[in-house]
Amino acid sequence: MVVFPSMMAPFVVGRRASILALEATLATSEKKIFLATQKDPKIDDPSMTEIHHIGVIASVVQNLKLPNQNVKVMVEGLTRAEITGWQEAEGYVTVNVREIDTKYPLTPEVSQYIQKLVEIFEQYAKMSHHLAFEGVMSTLKLDDPDRFADTLASHLLISTIEKQLLLETPSPYERLQKLQDFLEIEIEKINIDKRINSKVKKQMERAQKEYYLNEKIKAIHNELGRKDDRSDEIEELRQKIEEAGMPKETKEKALQELKRLEAMPGVSAEATVSRNYIEWLVSVPWKKQSKEIKDIELAEQILNEDHYGLEKIKDRILEFLAVRQLVKQPKGTILCFVGPPGVGKTSLAKSIARATGRKFVRLSLGGVRDEAEIRGHRRTYIGAFPGQIIQRMKKAGTVNPVFLLDEVDKMSMDFRGDPSAALLEVLDPEQNNAFTDHYLDVEYDLSKVMFIATANVVHTIPAPLKDRMEIIALSGYTHLEKLAIGRQFLIPKQKQEQGLDEAKIEFQDSGLEELIGSYTREAGVRNLEREVGSVLRKVARQVLVSGPEFAITIDNKKVRELLGKPKFRSQQIHDKAEIGLATGLAWTEVGGEILSTEVALSRGKGTLTLTGKLGDVMQESARAALSYVRSRAELFGLDPDFHSSLDIHIHVPEGAIPKDGPSAGITMATALLSSVTKIPVHRDVAMTGEITLRGKVLPVGGVKDKILAAARAGITRVILPADNERDLEEIPADVREKMEFHLVESMDEVMTVALDGTVVPLAAKEKLPEPEKTIEPPLTH
Repeated sequence: MVVFPSMMAPFVVGRRASILALEATLATSEKKIFLATQKDPKIDDPSMTEIHHIGVIASVVQNLKLPNQNVKVMVEGLTRAEITGWQEAEGYVTVNVREIDTKYPLTPEVSQYIQKLVEIFEQYAKMSHHLAFEGVMSTLKLDDPDRFADTLASHLLISTIEKQLLLETPSPYERLQKLQDFLEIEIEKINIDKRINSKVKKQMERAQKEYYLNEKIKAIHNELGRKDDRSDEIEELRQKIEEAGMPKETKEKALQELKRLEAMPGVSAEATVSRNYIEWLVSVPWKKQSKEIKDIELAEQILNEDHYGLEKIKDRILEFLAVRQLVKQPKGTILCFVGPPGVGKTSLAKSIARATGRKFVRLSLGGVRDEAEIRGHRRTYIGAFPGQIIQRMKKAGTVNPVFLLDEVDKMSMDFRGDPSAALLEVLDPEQNNAFTDHYLDVEYDLSKVMFIATANVVHTIPAPLKDRMEIIALSGYTHLEKLAIGRQFLIPKQKQEQGLDEAKIEFQDSGLEELIGSYTREAGVRNLEREVGSVLRKVARQVLVSGPEFAITIDNKKVRELLGKPKFRSQQIHDKAEIGLATGLAWTEVGGEILSTEVALSRGKGTLTLTGKLGDVMQESARAALSYVRSRAELFGLDPDFHSSLDIHIHVPEGAIPKDGPSAGITMATALLSSVTKIPVHRDVAMTGEITLRGKVLPVGGVKDKILAAARAGITRVILPADNERDLEEIPADVREKMEFHLVESMDEVMTVALDGTVVPLAAKEKLPEPEKTIEPPLTH
């Protein structure tokens, strides 16, 4: 504590040194003692350096010895003083001091200042509950600035350090300024405390009110025999968490979130977010899984029931089932079916789910450009949801469904992220056992899921994503396969859909062949099914008009009668062998096509014209073919400068359709060679292959689709690069038997097969004898 002059202060003396000093003081007539404050109150036996040197000379007014040997004293402060020297004797300290002069004249300015301080202190005293207002104000009716400052300082509830600072300030005017600062700070503190207390009180009142009303509602529900919905909901969620079979870390997070939910008011927005999160956690499957069909014969039977052909894919599925029987925990399988539209990629995935006894879920990725579609949004966003992967897993309800990622080649990207990059984790067997969705924010095991992706083309799939999938190509169906699919699947299905199960309808093979050849042009069977449905709808109308006894046989003539003129001109081989006309083979996204290539020569200056909407690569192939023919002109029986006086025009018909790629190289070279040597090209020969400047024939892709297109067009001989021999294994046996394949390595072999005649070198032509000239008789009129 700090004792000020003119201040009465009671305190208890307990230290041995202090009691001895007090006893020595009481033994004198003046009973004066010097009181100084310790710098650190925690020190029990301070030295003189640990005591403030400015204190107060006081007089002991009363003293009372207590039973515990302590002494209670009442002192009165007399004047400020500063220690100038000290000495220890008989266990206590005596000091030499210098009194500090604090007199200050009472000017009108000081008097006005004192009055202002009285008003501020009055405000402070009224706000503070620790001061007796009336008693304190009577002690401040003083005209002496020094006594007024000390009396006011003694009544302030400020710290010991601040009081010591006031004691050490000799000038009363400076003390009055400091007192004003202290008072204003204390008043502001009290105001802040009041505002805080008011807010806390209101919140407590609101919380007490809510608690009271909730308890009242509970009591009413109990009286009416109803249960408390809020408590029931919490208990129900807790039970679901226990039964969900979550991993330990996920379960701890769910219970922690439930604890937070329990502490929230039921109607708050945060409670809704928390409740939705817990509901998602418990609704996603964690341990429930479908019982797999392990009977390979049954699985094979199901696959054959649903699809005709596709032997390679069926074998892959049966291999997968065989491995499942031998290995208890095999890694997840990621297949990617690549093929033209309508060949049965999506329906095949459904059949796999049926054959394996798993649930089936499908996610269409066409046009998806937001990474959050795969991983979800973080819970901080309003209306956040998990990504489509977790949503589909919830829909499946098991941890091992067949998960179809449809149209994986048609994803795109923008400023919201790259969804194909987010799929890398999903489709990697080494990583997807700890897939993290942004919304759930816990690890989720996707390793038991059988992922199947579908795509029309491979080149648009990012390389890292393609690397994680086993690519299985589905080529177009042959004519016979389409016929069998139409007979076994499409006609019965469309009969049922058009309500003609009981009708007497005979759909002959000739009618189906007419639909396949003249009304559809596709690798798959989607348009074929549409045309079958169109025929049967027209029949359904006749059945409705004529009655249930109506019978009809649908052959090729009936198809034309019902559907009108054919939609497509059948791609057939040329009527005769022609000079400068060669048949090539092309691959498109909807299957193979035959592609005629025409070359026309005219007098000119050696200009090469390319038409037919050819791409850059195809134009380069045409230039390479011309350079090859020019470089071997003499071997082909041509003048080395034959091109300088000719304009060459290469045209590929159906000019509105863009064409590109190197595989038309040997076709253009053959047509060009035929045109300049005047030797026709066999009409029943089609070819594909890339040409080099040295006349080498390089391998190409899409061989199966190209050969099927050739078979549809009635071509019997096909020229292929020798390196494509391995692709012939994929050709159906019925097509292979009808066709003759010529595997070539150079253009010399191509000419031998393709041209309807022999190319005579220029040197050999010069050695040939000139034919005898015959004189014809003049014509008479």
